[in-house]
Amino acid sequence: MATETFRKHRPGAPEGFFRAEAAGLRWLAEATEDGGARIARVIDAGDEHIEIERVAEGSPSRAAAEHFGRALALTHASGAAGFGVPPDGWDGPCYIGRQLLPTGRFDSWGPFYAQLRLLPYADAAHRIGTLSGDGYAAVRAVCDRLHGGDFDDAARPSRIHGDLWAGNVLFARDGVVLIDPAAHGGHRETDLAMLALFGAPHLEAILGGYAEAAGLEPGWRERIGLHQLHPLLVHAVTHGPSYGAQAALVARRYA
Repeated sequence: MATETFRKHRPGAPEGFFRAEAAGLRWLAEATEDGGARIARVIDAGDEHIEIERVAEGSPSRAAAEHFGRALALTHASGAAGFGVPPDGWDGPCYIGRQLLPTGRFDSWGPFYAQLRLLPYADAAHRIGTLSGDGYAAVRAVCDRLHGGDFDDAARPSRIHGDLWAGNVLFARDGVVLIDPAAHGGHRETDLAMLALFGAPHLEAILGGYAEAAGLEPGWRERIGLHQLHPLLVHAVTHGPSYGAQAALVARRYA
């Protein structure tokens, strides 16, 4: 039986847009054979399209959520060469949604998160007026703390999905399959915080499965907002000032 596929096509897509997505999917999928999360299989990708194996969606279940949590922990544990690195073998631009996602290589998480995840989007949101001056100052203060190492820990760089909101977590008939990553080397708590940002089916079961497989550092729930600050700022750029206001509130908690 021929494989059913799903094809996205975007004439005039930015340079490397779909090839970056394919590289991220393949990089994440390297961990699947070792028990990591299932990733939608790439069939083909080009300058203006990507084709992946179609996922037959089912109903979310607690058992599937728990299994996914354990599998996600193994994906993260497969690691990355540094904080901020793109998928192995990919040297083109990366994206989150339709926004460019800066890459680099850092030995510690704080400076990476400040320089490549918060400041570029805070600058853009402030410039277009969707992040207030006070909110911008709060983000800058958080970045000062990040540069000072206030939020760093002993965690090694994880292989993260990078855009793990519920819409990219498909509950298939036989388990969870992930799509549409912004994959890079990052902190594992970032993916967990993204799951919590917009809500995910059976979120506590996912987190329970994850903690069972890998444990979680003390205080991780108190850091969720810090990790959500990046997607909130991205949304401030792309979706308007309501997200800028939310980002400002979150930033003040960590400034």
